[in-house]
Amino acid sequence: MTPEDAPLNETADDSPAIPGFEELGITGPVLKAIRDLGYETPSPIQAATIPTLLGGRDVVGMAQTGTGKTAAFALPVLERLDTAQKTPQALVLAPTRELALQVCEAFESYASKMKGVHVLPVYGGQGYGVQLSALRRGVHVVVGTPGRIMDHLAKGTLDLSELKYLVLDEADEMLKMGFAEDVEQILAQTPEEKQVALFSATMPAQIRRLAQKYLRDAEEITVKSKTATNTNITQRYLVVSYQQKVDALTRILEVENFDGMIIFVRTKNETETLAEKLRARGYSAAAINGDVPQVQRERSVNQLKDGKLDILVATDVAARGLDVERISHVVNFDIPTDTESYVHRIGRTGRAGRTGDAISFITPRERYLLGHIEKATRQQPTQMQLPTMEDVNTTRLARFDDAITAALGESERIEKFRDIIGHYVRNHDVPEADVAAALAVVAQGETPLLLDPANDALTAAVERDNRPRRDDRARPAREPRERRSRGDYTPYRIEIGRRHRVEPRQIVGALANEGGLGRDDFGAINIKPDFSIVELPANMDASVLDKLRDTRISGRLIEIKADRGAPGRRDGERRDRKPRHRN
Repeated sequence: MTPEDAPLNETADDSPAIPGFEELGITGPVLKAIRDLGYETPSPIQAATIPTLLGGRDVVGMAQTGTGKTAAFALPVLERLDTAQKTPQALVLAPTRELALQVCEAFESYASKMKGVHVLPVYGGQGYGVQLSALRRGVHVVVGTPGRIMDHLAKGTLDLSELKYLVLDEADEMLKMGFAEDVEQILAQTPEEKQVALFSATMPAQIRRLAQKYLRDAEEITVKSKTATNTNITQRYLVVSYQQKVDALTRILEVENFDGMIIFVRTKNETETLAEKLRARGYSAAAINGDVPQVQRERSVNQLKDGKLDILVATDVAARGLDVERISHVVNFDIPTDTESYVHRIGRTGRAGRTGDAISFITPRERYLLGHIEKATRQQPTQMQLPTMEDVNTTRLARFDDAITAALGESERIEKFRDIIGHYVRNHDVPEADVAAALAVVAQGETPLLLDPANDALTAAVERDNRPRRDDRARPAREPRERRSRGDYTPYRIEIGRRHRVEPRQIVGALANEGGLGRDDFGAINIKPDFSIVELPANMDASVLDKLRDTRISGRLIEIKADRGAPGRRDGERRDRKPRHRN
Protein backbone atom coordinates (compact mmCIF):
# COMPACT_ATOMS: atom_id res chain seq x y z
CA MET A 1 0.00 0.00 0.00
CA THR A 2 1.32 3.44 -0.86
CA PRO A 3 1.42 6.33 1.62
CA GLU A 4 -1.49 7.75 -0.38
CA ASP A 5 -3.51 4.59 0.20
CA ALA A 6 -3.13 4.60 3.99
CA PRO A 7 -6.43 5.40 5.73
CA LEU A 8 -6.54 8.98 7.00
CA ASN A 9 -7.80 8.09 10.46
CA GLU A 10 -5.24 5.39 11.20
CA THR A 11 -1.81 6.01 12.67
CA ALA A 12 1.22 3.78 12.77
CA ASP A 13 1.23 3.91 16.58
CA ASP A 14 -2.28 2.43 16.82
CA SER A 15 -1.73 -0.41 14.35
CA PRO A 16 -0.09 -3.78 14.98
CA ALA A 17 3.16 -4.41 13.15
CA ILE A 18 2.48 -5.60 9.60
CA PRO A 19 5.16 -7.54 7.71
CA GLY A 20 6.53 -5.93 4.56
CA PHE A 21 5.89 -7.24 1.07
CA GLU A 22 9.22 -9.07 1.07
CA GLU A 23 8.25 -10.95 4.26
CA LEU A 24 4.94 -11.89 2.59
CA GLY A 25 6.84 -13.61 -0.22
CA ILE A 26 7.00 -10.94 -2.95
CA THR A 27 10.45 -10.91 -4.52
CA GLY A 28 12.57 -9.84 -7.49
CA PRO A 29 11.14 -7.63 -10.24
CA VAL A 30 7.62 -7.58 -8.75
CA LEU A 31 9.00 -6.29 -5.43
CA LYS A 32 11.10 -3.69 -7.26
CA ALA A 33 8.08 -2.51 -9.26
CA ILE A 34 5.85 -1.96 -6.23
CA ARG A 35 8.67 -0.21 -4.37
CA ASP A 36 9.11 2.15 -7.33
CA LEU A 37 5.37 2.78 -7.19
CA GLY A 38 5.77 3.82 -3.56
CA TYR A 39 4.20 0.75 -1.95
CA GLU A 40 5.69 0.34 1.51
CA THR A 41 3.32 -1.37 3.94
CA PRO A 42 0.73 -3.94 2.80
CA SER A 43 -2.91 -3.24 3.54
CA PRO A 44 -4.73 -5.73 5.81
CA ILE A 45 -6.30 -7.59 2.87
CA GLN A 46 -2.89 -7.82 1.18
CA ALA A 47 -1.15 -9.02 4.33
CA ALA A 48 -3.77 -11.73 4.85
CA THR A 49 -4.26 -12.82 1.23
CA ILE A 50 -0.82 -12.78 -0.42
CA PRO A 51 0.78 -15.58 1.69
CA THR A 52 -2.35 -17.74 1.30
CA LEU A 53 -2.39 -17.40 -2.49
CA LEU A 54 1.37 -17.92 -2.73
CA GLY A 55 0.84 -21.10 -0.72
CA GLY A 56 -1.52 -22.38 -3.40
CA ARG A 57 -4.75 -22.23 -1.41
CA ASP A 58 -8.06 -20.85 -2.69
CA VAL A 59 -9.36 -17.63 -1.10
CA VAL A 60 -12.76 -16.12 -0.41
CA GLY A 61 -12.15 -12.46 0.42
CA MET A 62 -14.94 -10.36 1.88
CA ALA A 63 -13.67 -6.82 1.41
CA GLN A 64 -15.19 -3.50 0.43
CA THR A 65 -14.06 -1.84 -2.76
CA GLY A 66 -11.03 0.22 -1.82
CA THR A 67 -9.20 -2.08 0.57
CA GLY A 68 -6.34 -2.81 -1.84
CA LYS A 69 -7.57 -6.20 -3.07
CA THR A 70 -6.28 -5.75 -6.64
CA ALA A 71 -2.69 -5.97 -5.43
CA ALA A 72 -3.75 -8.77 -3.06
CA PHE A 73 -4.43 -11.08 -6.00
CA ALA A 74 -2.29 -9.52 -8.75
CA LEU A 75 1.05 -9.71 -6.91
CA PRO A 76 0.86 -13.47 -6.15
CA VAL A 77 -0.19 -14.20 -9.74
CA LEU A 78 2.76 -12.25 -11.17
CA GLU A 79 5.15 -13.75 -8.62
CA ARG A 80 4.44 -17.25 -10.00
CA LEU A 81 3.87 -16.39 -13.66
CA ASP A 82 5.66 -18.50 -16.29
CA THR A 83 6.52 -16.04 -19.07
CA ALA A 84 7.50 -18.88 -21.40
CA GLN A 85 3.89 -20.10 -21.55
CA LYS A 86 1.99 -18.23 -24.26
CA THR A 87 -1.57 -19.39 -23.46
CA PRO A 88 -3.41 -17.50 -20.69
CA GLN A 89 -2.35 -18.49 -17.19
CA ALA A 90 -4.59 -16.10 -15.25
CA LEU A 91 -8.14 -14.93 -15.87
CA VAL A 92 -9.72 -12.08 -13.88
CA LEU A 93 -13.48 -11.58 -14.26
CA ALA A 94 -14.81 -8.09 -13.46
CA PRO A 95 -18.39 -6.74 -13.68
CA THR A 96 -17.68 -3.63 -15.78
CA ARG A 97 -15.23 -2.51 -18.44
CA GLU A 98 -14.07 0.33 -16.17
CA LEU A 99 -13.03 -2.08 -13.46
CA ALA A 100 -11.50 -4.44 -16.03
CA LEU A 101 -9.36 -1.60 -17.40
CA GLN A 102 -8.31 -0.51 -13.92
CA VAL A 103 -7.31 -4.05 -12.91
CA CYS A 104 -5.44 -4.45 -16.21
CA GLU A 105 -3.51 -1.23 -15.62
CA ALA A 106 -2.62 -2.37 -12.09
CA PHE A 107 -1.24 -5.66 -13.45
CA GLU A 108 0.85 -3.74 -15.99
CA SER A 109 2.24 -1.44 -13.28
CA TYR A 110 3.18 -4.34 -11.01
CA ALA A 111 4.78 -6.18 -13.97
CA SER A 112 6.73 -3.16 -15.22
CA LYS A 113 10.09 -4.65 -14.15
CA MET A 114 9.33 -8.10 -15.62
CA LYS A 115 10.26 -8.93 -19.20
CA GLY A 116 7.72 -10.04 -21.75
CA VAL A 117 4.58 -10.06 -19.62
CA HIS A 118 1.41 -9.46 -21.65
CA VAL A 119 -1.87 -8.43 -20.04
CA LEU A 120 -5.02 -8.10 -22.16
CA PRO A 121 -8.29 -6.35 -21.27
CA VAL A 122 -11.29 -8.03 -22.90
CA TYR A 123 -14.59 -6.15 -22.76
CA GLY A 124 -17.60 -5.22 -24.84
CA GLY A 125 -17.48 -2.12 -26.98
CA GLN A 126 -13.87 -2.68 -28.03
CA GLY A 127 -13.17 -4.04 -31.50
CA TYR A 128 -12.46 -7.76 -31.76
CA GLY A 129 -9.42 -7.19 -33.97
CA VAL A 130 -7.21 -5.84 -31.18
CA GLN A 131 -8.21 -8.66 -28.82
CA LEU A 132 -7.79 -11.42 -31.43
CA SER A 133 -4.35 -10.15 -32.50
CA ALA A 134 -3.15 -10.07 -28.89
CA LEU A 135 -4.51 -13.54 -28.17
CA ARG A 136 -2.74 -14.93 -31.26
CA ARG A 137 0.56 -13.38 -30.17
CA GLY A 138 0.26 -14.81 -26.69
CA VAL A 139 -1.18 -13.39 -23.46
CA HIS A 140 -0.32 -14.28 -19.86
CA VAL A 141 -3.16 -12.51 -18.03
CA VAL A 142 -6.66 -11.84 -19.36
CA VAL A 143 -8.89 -9.35 -17.53
CA GLY A 144 -12.42 -9.21 -18.85
CA THR A 145 -16.16 -8.89 -18.43
CA PRO A 146 -18.17 -12.12 -18.44
CA GLY A 147 -20.14 -11.36 -21.61
CA ARG A 148 -17.12 -10.81 -23.85
CA ILE A 149 -15.20 -13.72 -22.27
CA MET A 150 -18.18 -15.97 -23.06
CA ASP A 151 -18.18 -14.65 -26.61
CA HIS A 152 -14.51 -15.55 -27.13
CA LEU A 153 -15.05 -19.00 -25.63
CA ALA A 154 -17.99 -19.60 -27.99
CA LYS A 155 -15.88 -18.50 -30.97
CA GLY A 156 -12.95 -20.66 -29.88
CA THR A 157 -10.61 -17.65 -29.76
CA LEU A 158 -9.77 -17.90 -26.05
CA ASP A 159 -7.87 -20.98 -24.86
CA LEU A 160 -8.25 -21.60 -21.12
CA SER A 161 -6.91 -25.14 -21.20
CA GLU A 162 -3.72 -24.22 -19.34
CA LEU A 163 -5.28 -21.71 -16.93
CA LYS A 164 -3.70 -21.79 -13.48
CA TYR A 165 -5.33 -18.85 -11.68
CA LEU A 166 -8.89 -17.53 -11.75
CA VAL A 167 -10.07 -14.40 -9.92
CA LEU A 168 -13.68 -13.28 -9.49
CA ASP A 169 -13.49 -9.59 -8.62
CA GLU A 170 -16.57 -7.91 -7.11
CA ALA A 171 -18.53 -11.14 -7.46
CA ASP A 172 -21.67 -9.67 -5.87
CA GLU A 173 -21.79 -6.90 -8.48
CA MET A 174 -21.45 -9.47 -11.28
CA LEU A 175 -24.42 -11.35 -9.90
CA LYS A 176 -26.48 -8.17 -9.48
CA MET A 177 -25.86 -7.41 -13.16
CA GLY A 178 -27.19 -10.83 -14.15
CA PHE A 179 -23.90 -12.55 -14.96
CA ALA A 180 -24.38 -15.52 -12.60
CA GLU A 181 -24.97 -18.08 -15.35
CA ASP A 182 -22.18 -16.67 -17.52
CA VAL A 183 -19.74 -16.89 -14.60
CA GLU A 184 -20.71 -20.50 -13.93
CA GLN A 185 -20.33 -21.44 -17.60
CA ILE A 186 -16.89 -19.83 -17.70
CA LEU A 187 -15.85 -21.67 -14.54
CA ALA A 188 -17.08 -24.92 -16.08
CA GLN A 189 -14.76 -24.41 -19.08
CA THR A 190 -11.61 -23.99 -17.00
CA PRO A 191 -9.26 -26.77 -15.85
CA GLU A 192 -10.22 -28.56 -12.65
CA GLU A 193 -6.72 -28.06 -11.26
CA LYS A 194 -6.47 -24.31 -10.78
CA GLN A 195 -6.37 -21.78 -7.97
CA VAL A 196 -9.45 -19.59 -7.44
CA ALA A 197 -9.78 -16.30 -5.55
CA LEU A 198 -13.24 -14.80 -5.06
CA PHE A 199 -13.67 -11.26 -3.75
CA SER A 200 -16.99 -9.75 -2.78
CA ALA A 201 -18.15 -6.80 -0.67
CA THR A 202 -21.09 -8.87 0.57
CA MET A 203 -21.66 -12.60 0.91
CA PRO A 204 -25.25 -13.40 -0.18
CA ALA A 205 -26.39 -17.01 -0.41
CA GLN A 206 -25.76 -17.16 -4.17
CA ILE A 207 -22.10 -16.14 -3.71
CA ARG A 208 -21.75 -18.63 -0.88
CA ARG A 209 -23.10 -21.44 -3.12
CA LEU A 210 -20.77 -20.42 -5.93
CA ALA A 211 -17.76 -20.54 -3.58
CA GLN A 212 -18.76 -23.93 -2.17
CA LYS A 213 -19.19 -25.38 -5.66
CA TYR A 214 -16.05 -24.11 -7.38
CA LEU A 215 -13.49 -23.40 -4.62
CA ARG A 216 -11.62 -26.09 -2.69
CA ASP A 217 -10.72 -25.74 0.98
CA ALA A 218 -10.82 -21.95 0.60
CA GLU A 219 -9.57 -19.70 3.36
CA GLU A 220 -12.07 -16.99 4.24
CA ILE A 221 -10.61 -13.53 4.81
CA THR A 222 -12.72 -10.58 5.98
CA VAL A 223 -11.42 -7.01 6.06
CA LYS A 224 -13.33 -3.84 6.85
CA SER A 225 -12.40 -0.48 5.38
CA LYS A 226 -11.68 2.28 7.92
CA THR A 227 -11.31 5.27 5.64
CA ALA A 228 -12.96 8.62 6.32
CA THR A 229 -12.66 12.12 4.88
CA ASN A 230 -12.42 15.63 6.26
CA THR A 231 -15.84 17.18 6.79
CA ASN A 232 -14.63 20.48 5.32
CA ILE A 233 -14.54 18.97 1.81
CA THR A 234 -17.76 19.39 -0.16
CA GLN A 235 -18.34 16.29 -2.29
CA ARG A 236 -20.44 16.46 -5.44
CA TYR A 237 -20.93 14.16 -8.38
CA LEU A 238 -22.30 14.33 -11.90
CA VAL A 239 -23.51 11.30 -13.82
CA VAL A 240 -22.10 11.76 -17.32
CA SER A 241 -21.25 9.34 -20.12
CA TYR A 242 -17.63 9.04 -21.18
CA GLN A 243 -18.22 10.82 -24.52
CA GLN A 244 -19.51 13.98 -22.80
CA LYS A 245 -16.90 14.22 -20.04
CA VAL A 246 -14.60 16.79 -21.70
CA ASP A 247 -17.47 19.11 -22.68
CA ALA A 248 -19.05 18.76 -19.23
CA LEU A 249 -15.71 19.53 -17.56
CA THR A 250 -15.23 22.62 -19.73
CA ARG A 251 -18.65 23.95 -18.78
CA ILE A 252 -18.01 23.38 -15.08
CA LEU A 253 -14.65 25.15 -15.33
CA GLU A 254 -16.39 28.14 -16.92
CA VAL A 255 -18.87 28.54 -14.05
CA GLU A 256 -17.06 27.16 -11.00
CA ASN A 257 -15.11 29.69 -8.96
CA PHE A 258 -11.84 27.81 -8.47
CA ASP A 259 -8.31 28.82 -7.64
CA GLY A 260 -6.02 25.85 -8.27
CA MET A 261 -7.27 22.44 -9.38
CA ILE A 262 -6.12 18.83 -9.73
CA ILE A 263 -7.97 16.64 -12.22
CA PHE A 264 -7.41 12.92 -11.74
CA VAL A 265 -7.53 10.50 -14.65
CA ARG A 266 -6.92 6.77 -14.82
CA THR A 267 -3.91 6.43 -17.16
CA LYS A 268 -0.71 8.24 -18.03
CA ASN A 269 -1.79 8.78 -21.64
CA GLU A 270 -5.02 10.42 -20.51
CA THR A 271 -3.14 13.02 -18.48
CA GLU A 272 -1.41 14.31 -21.61
CA THR A 273 -4.55 14.07 -23.79
CA LEU A 274 -6.82 15.92 -21.36
CA ALA A 275 -4.23 18.60 -20.53
CA GLU A 276 -3.81 19.28 -24.24
CA LYS A 277 -7.58 19.58 -24.76
CA LEU A 278 -7.87 22.00 -21.84
CA ARG A 279 -5.02 24.15 -23.17
CA ALA A 280 -6.78 24.25 -26.57
CA ARG A 281 -9.85 25.61 -24.77
CA GLY A 282 -7.88 28.40 -23.11
CA TYR A 283 -6.96 26.94 -19.72
CA SER A 284 -3.46 26.85 -18.26
CA ALA A 285 -3.07 23.12 -17.66
CA ALA A 286 -0.16 20.69 -17.40
CA ALA A 287 0.09 16.90 -17.09
CA ILE A 288 2.01 15.05 -14.41
CA ASN A 289 2.42 11.28 -14.39
CA GLY A 290 5.00 8.64 -13.63
CA ASP A 291 6.71 9.13 -17.00
CA VAL A 292 7.17 12.89 -16.58
CA PRO A 293 10.74 13.64 -15.36
CA GLN A 294 10.95 14.67 -11.71
CA VAL A 295 12.41 18.07 -12.58
CA GLN A 296 9.48 18.85 -14.89
CA ARG A 297 7.00 17.57 -12.31
CA GLU A 298 8.45 19.87 -9.65
CA ARG A 299 8.38 22.80 -12.08
CA SER A 300 4.66 22.23 -12.78
CA VAL A 301 3.87 21.98 -9.07
CA ASN A 302 5.78 25.20 -8.36
CA GLN A 303 3.92 26.95 -11.19
CA LEU A 304 0.65 25.84 -9.61
CA LYS A 305 1.79 27.24 -6.25
CA ASP A 306 2.82 30.55 -7.83
CA GLY A 307 -0.40 30.99 -9.81
CA LYS A 308 1.33 30.62 -13.17
CA LEU A 309 -0.61 27.40 -13.74
CA ASP A 310 -4.22 26.70 -12.71
CA ILE A 311 -4.78 23.01 -13.46
CA LEU A 312 -2.75 19.84 -13.02
CA VAL A 313 -4.01 16.69 -14.75
CA ALA A 314 -2.56 13.80 -12.78
CA THR A 315 -2.52 10.09 -12.04
CA ASP A 316 -2.71 8.83 -8.45
CA VAL A 317 1.00 8.03 -8.25
CA ALA A 318 2.14 11.40 -9.64
CA ALA A 319 0.03 13.38 -7.15
CA ARG A 320 1.18 11.44 -4.11
CA GLY A 321 2.05 13.73 -1.19
CA LEU A 322 1.09 16.86 -3.12
CA ASP A 323 0.15 19.70 -0.73
CA VAL A 324 -0.48 23.02 -2.46
CA GLU A 325 -2.49 25.68 -0.63
CA ARG A 326 -3.99 26.97 -3.89
CA ILE A 327 -5.78 23.67 -4.62
CA SER A 328 -9.42 24.59 -4.03
CA HIS A 329 -10.88 21.84 -6.21
CA VAL A 330 -10.25 18.19 -7.03
CA VAL A 331 -12.03 16.65 -10.00
CA ASN A 332 -12.25 12.89 -10.47
CA PHE A 333 -12.49 12.85 -14.25
CA ASP A 334 -12.23 9.05 -13.94
CA ILE A 335 -13.70 7.81 -10.69
CA PRO A 336 -11.50 5.19 -8.99
CA THR A 337 -13.14 1.92 -7.97
CA ASP A 338 -10.71 1.89 -5.02
CA THR A 339 -12.39 4.03 -2.36
CA GLU A 340 -9.16 4.62 -0.47
CA SER A 341 -7.75 6.15 -3.65
CA TYR A 342 -10.87 8.32 -3.78
CA VAL A 343 -10.36 9.44 -0.19
CA HIS A 344 -6.76 10.39 -0.75
CA ARG A 345 -7.41 12.06 -4.08
CA ILE A 346 -9.96 14.45 -2.62
CA GLY A 347 -7.64 14.91 0.36
CA ARG A 348 -5.41 17.03 -1.92
CA THR A 349 -7.86 19.86 -1.16
CA GLY A 350 -9.28 21.01 2.17
CA ARG A 351 -5.85 20.78 3.82
CA ALA A 352 -4.89 22.34 7.17
CA GLY A 353 -8.42 23.40 8.04
CA ARG A 354 -9.17 25.00 4.68
CA THR A 355 -12.36 24.24 2.80
CA GLY A 356 -12.27 22.34 -0.45
CA ASP A 357 -14.48 21.02 -3.24
CA ALA A 358 -14.44 17.57 -4.82
CA ILE A 359 -16.37 16.86 -8.04
CA SER A 360 -16.59 13.33 -9.45
CA PHE A 361 -17.70 12.26 -12.91
CA ILE A 362 -19.54 8.94 -12.75
CA THR A 363 -20.72 7.11 -15.85
CA PRO A 364 -24.24 5.64 -15.68
CA ARG A 365 -22.82 2.13 -15.11
CA GLU A 366 -20.60 3.34 -12.23
CA ARG A 367 -23.48 4.53 -10.04
CA TYR A 368 -23.00 1.55 -7.74
CA LEU A 369 -19.71 3.12 -6.57
CA LEU A 370 -21.65 5.90 -4.82
CA GLY A 371 -22.65 3.49 -2.08
CA HIS A 372 -19.03 2.41 -1.59
CA ILE A 373 -17.90 6.05 -1.42
CA GLU A 374 -20.58 6.93 1.12
CA LYS A 375 -19.56 4.02 3.36
CA ALA A 376 -15.86 4.82 3.06
CA THR A 377 -16.14 8.58 3.60
CA ARG A 378 -19.12 8.53 5.96
CA GLN A 379 -20.54 11.37 3.91
CA GLN A 380 -23.11 11.36 1.14
CA PRO A 381 -21.91 13.12 -2.04
CA THR A 382 -24.47 15.55 -3.48
CA GLN A 383 -25.67 15.14 -7.03
CA MET A 384 -24.92 18.31 -8.98
CA GLN A 385 -26.51 19.76 -12.09
CA LEU A 386 -24.52 20.52 -15.21
CA PRO A 387 -24.32 24.31 -15.64
CA THR A 388 -26.61 25.45 -18.45
CA MET A 389 -25.62 27.72 -21.32
CA GLU A 390 -27.47 30.52 -19.51
CA ASP A 391 -25.21 29.92 -16.49
CA VAL A 392 -22.16 30.14 -18.73
CA ASN A 393 -23.41 33.33 -20.38
CA THR A 394 -24.09 34.94 -16.99
CA THR A 395 -20.58 34.09 -15.85
CA ARG A 396 -19.02 35.37 -19.06
CA LEU A 397 -20.91 38.68 -18.85
CA ALA A 398 -19.87 39.12 -15.23
CA ARG A 399 -16.23 38.56 -16.13
CA PHE A 400 -16.56 40.92 -19.09
CA ASP A 401 -17.95 43.58 -16.75
CA ASP A 402 -15.12 42.98 -14.30
CA ALA A 403 -12.55 43.36 -17.09
CA ILE A 404 -14.06 46.69 -18.14
CA THR A 405 -14.16 47.91 -14.53
CA ALA A 406 -10.51 46.92 -14.03
CA ALA A 407 -9.48 48.70 -17.23
CA LEU A 408 -11.32 51.87 -16.21
CA GLY A 409 -9.11 51.98 -13.14
CA GLU A 410 -6.02 52.54 -15.31
CA SER A 411 -6.62 56.27 -15.72
CA GLU A 412 -3.44 57.12 -17.65
CA ARG A 413 -3.99 54.48 -20.33
CA ILE A 414 -7.70 55.35 -20.51
CA GLU A 415 -6.82 59.01 -21.15
CA LYS A 416 -4.54 58.11 -24.07
CA PHE A 417 -7.12 55.85 -25.68
CA ARG A 418 -9.85 58.45 -25.12
CA ASP A 419 -7.97 60.78 -27.47
CA ILE A 420 -7.61 58.02 -30.07
CA ILE A 421 -11.32 57.14 -29.88
CA GLY A 422 -12.27 60.84 -30.09
CA HIS A 423 -10.17 61.20 -33.24
CA TYR A 424 -11.93 58.21 -34.82
CA VAL A 425 -15.39 59.51 -33.93
CA ARG A 426 -14.67 62.96 -35.40
CA ASN A 427 -13.24 61.61 -38.63
CA HIS A 428 -15.75 58.80 -39.27
CA ASP A 429 -18.91 60.26 -37.73
CA VAL A 430 -19.63 57.08 -35.73
CA PRO A 431 -21.28 57.05 -32.24
CA GLU A 432 -18.90 56.29 -29.38
CA ALA A 433 -21.06 53.32 -28.29
CA ASP A 434 -20.57 51.71 -31.71
CA VAL A 435 -16.82 52.22 -31.51
CA ALA A 436 -16.78 50.61 -28.04
CA ALA A 437 -18.75 47.63 -29.37
CA ALA A 438 -16.36 47.31 -32.33
CA LEU A 439 -13.38 47.30 -29.96
CA ALA A 440 -15.05 44.52 -27.95
CA VAL A 441 -15.38 42.48 -31.17
CA VAL A 442 -11.68 43.01 -31.88
CA ALA A 443 -10.74 41.97 -28.33
CA GLN A 444 -13.02 38.90 -28.36
CA GLY A 445 -11.77 37.48 -31.66
CA GLU A 446 -13.64 34.78 -33.56
CA THR A 447 -15.03 33.01 -30.47
CA PRO A 448 -18.51 34.35 -29.62
CA LEU A 449 -18.84 35.82 -26.13
CA LEU A 450 -22.27 34.30 -25.52
CA LEU A 451 -23.56 30.80 -26.27
CA ASP A 452 -26.90 30.02 -27.92
CA PRO A 453 -29.12 28.33 -25.28
CA ALA A 454 -31.42 27.02 -28.02
CA ASN A 455 -28.67 24.67 -29.19
CA ASP A 456 -27.75 22.89 -25.96
CA ALA A 457 -27.46 19.19 -26.80
CA LEU A 458 -24.96 18.62 -23.97
CA THR A 459 -27.43 19.55 -21.21
CA ALA A 460 -30.08 17.26 -22.71
CA ALA A 461 -27.62 14.35 -22.90
CA VAL A 462 -26.39 14.81 -19.32
CA GLU A 463 -29.96 15.15 -18.03
CA ARG A 464 -30.73 11.75 -19.55
CA ASP A 465 -27.71 10.26 -17.79
CA ASN A 466 -28.70 11.85 -14.48
CA ARG A 467 -32.25 10.53 -14.27
CA PRO A 468 -32.75 8.69 -10.97
CA ARG A 469 -32.48 4.93 -11.23
CA ARG A 470 -35.77 3.10 -11.11
CA ASP A 471 -36.15 0.49 -8.38
CA ASP A 472 -38.33 -2.38 -9.56
CA ARG A 473 -38.92 -3.69 -6.06
CA ALA A 474 -40.13 -0.35 -4.72
CA ARG A 475 -42.36 0.56 -7.66
CA PRO A 476 -45.87 -0.95 -7.94
CA ALA A 477 -46.17 -3.34 -10.89
CA ARG A 478 -48.90 -1.26 -12.55
CA GLU A 479 -47.27 2.14 -12.13
CA PRO A 480 -47.39 3.96 -15.49
CA ARG A 481 -44.18 5.22 -17.06
CA GLU A 482 -44.11 9.00 -17.00
CA ARG A 483 -40.50 9.90 -17.72
CA ARG A 484 -40.61 9.12 -21.40
CA SER A 485 -43.37 8.71 -23.89
CA ARG A 486 -43.51 5.51 -25.94
CA GLY A 487 -42.23 7.51 -28.89
CA ASP A 488 -38.89 7.92 -27.10
CA TYR A 489 -38.23 4.18 -27.41
CA THR A 490 -37.76 1.69 -30.20
CA PRO A 491 -38.53 -1.99 -29.56
CA TYR A 492 -35.77 -4.48 -30.35
CA ARG A 493 -36.08 -8.25 -30.54
CA ILE A 494 -33.46 -10.54 -29.03
CA GLU A 495 -33.44 -14.30 -29.55
CA ILE A 496 -33.50 -15.40 -25.94
CA GLY A 497 -36.59 -15.92 -23.85
CA ARG A 498 -38.32 -17.58 -20.94
CA ARG A 499 -37.38 -21.11 -21.91
CA HIS A 500 -33.73 -20.05 -21.72
CA ARG A 501 -34.42 -18.93 -18.13
CA VAL A 502 -33.45 -15.35 -18.85
CA GLU A 503 -34.41 -12.55 -16.46
CA PRO A 504 -34.72 -8.78 -17.08
CA ARG A 505 -31.61 -8.04 -14.98
CA GLN A 506 -29.50 -10.35 -17.19
CA ILE A 507 -30.68 -8.52 -20.30
CA VAL A 508 -29.97 -5.11 -18.74
CA GLY A 509 -26.55 -6.19 -17.45
CA ALA A 510 -25.39 -7.71 -20.74
CA LEU A 511 -26.62 -4.92 -23.01
CA ALA A 512 -25.38 -2.20 -20.67
CA ASN A 513 -21.92 -3.74 -20.46
CA GLU A 514 -21.51 -4.40 -24.19
CA GLY A 515 -23.11 -1.22 -25.52
CA GLY A 516 -22.14 1.31 -22.87
CA LEU A 517 -25.80 1.91 -22.02
CA GLY A 518 -27.07 3.21 -18.71
CA ARG A 519 -29.85 1.46 -16.84
CA ASP A 520 -32.11 4.41 -17.58
CA ASP A 521 -31.74 3.77 -21.31
CA PHE A 522 -34.02 0.75 -20.97
CA GLY A 523 -37.77 0.90 -21.36
CA ALA A 524 -40.11 -2.08 -21.02
CA ILE A 525 -38.66 -5.60 -21.23
CA ASN A 526 -41.21 -8.14 -22.44
CA ILE A 527 -39.93 -11.73 -22.11
CA LYS A 528 -41.64 -14.27 -24.39
CA PRO A 529 -41.13 -18.06 -24.42
CA ASP A 530 -38.52 -18.01 -27.23
CA PHE A 531 -37.52 -14.37 -27.57
CA SER A 532 -37.74 -11.01 -25.77
CA ILE A 533 -38.67 -7.47 -26.76
CA VAL A 534 -36.49 -4.75 -25.24
CA GLU A 535 -37.22 -1.04 -25.54
CA LEU A 536 -34.08 1.05 -26.15
CA PRO A 537 -33.73 4.79 -26.90
CA ALA A 538 -35.21 5.78 -30.26
CA ASN A 539 -32.22 8.07 -30.90
CA MET A 540 -29.65 5.37 -30.10
CA ASP A 541 -26.50 5.74 -32.20
CA ALA A 542 -25.98 3.07 -34.87
CA SER A 543 -22.52 2.34 -33.45
CA VAL A 544 -24.14 1.18 -30.20
CA LEU A 545 -26.29 -1.32 -32.10
CA ASP A 546 -23.17 -2.60 -33.87
CA LYS A 547 -21.54 -3.24 -30.50
CA LEU A 548 -24.61 -5.15 -29.32
CA ARG A 549 -24.77 -7.53 -32.29
CA ASP A 550 -22.21 -9.93 -30.83
CA THR A 551 -23.66 -9.87 -27.32
CA ARG A 552 -24.31 -13.21 -25.64
CA ILE A 553 -26.54 -13.90 -22.67
CA SER A 554 -25.98 -17.21 -20.89
CA GLY A 555 -23.75 -18.17 -23.81
CA ARG A 556 -26.47 -17.58 -26.41
CA LEU A 557 -26.03 -15.02 -29.21
CA ILE A 558 -28.94 -12.59 -28.88
CA GLU A 559 -29.07 -11.58 -32.60
CA ILE A 560 -30.55 -8.16 -31.77
CA LYS A 561 -32.62 -6.43 -34.43
CA ALA A 562 -35.40 -3.86 -34.63
CA ASP A 563 -38.76 -5.47 -33.84
CA ARG A 564 -41.04 -5.36 -36.88
CA GLY A 565 -44.13 -6.81 -35.25
CA ALA A 566 -45.93 -9.83 -36.65
CA PRO A 567 -43.32 -12.66 -36.79
CA GLY A 568 -43.35 -14.60 -33.55
CA ARG A 569 -46.41 -12.83 -32.14
CA ARG A 570 -49.73 -14.45 -31.30
CA ASP A 571 -52.69 -13.30 -33.37
CA GLY A 572 -54.12 -10.08 -32.15
CA GLU A 573 -51.11 -9.22 -29.95
CA ARG A 574 -50.42 -5.52 -30.18
CA ARG A 575 -47.07 -3.81 -29.81
CA ASP A 576 -48.39 -1.45 -27.16
CA ARG A 577 -49.76 -4.26 -25.02
CA LYS A 578 -48.74 -3.85 -21.39
CA PRO A 579 -45.44 -5.74 -20.78
CA ARG A 580 -45.21 -8.43 -18.17
CA HIS A 581 -41.73 -7.29 -17.07
CA ARG A 582 -40.32 -3.85 -16.65
CA ASN A 583 -36.80 -2.82 -15.95
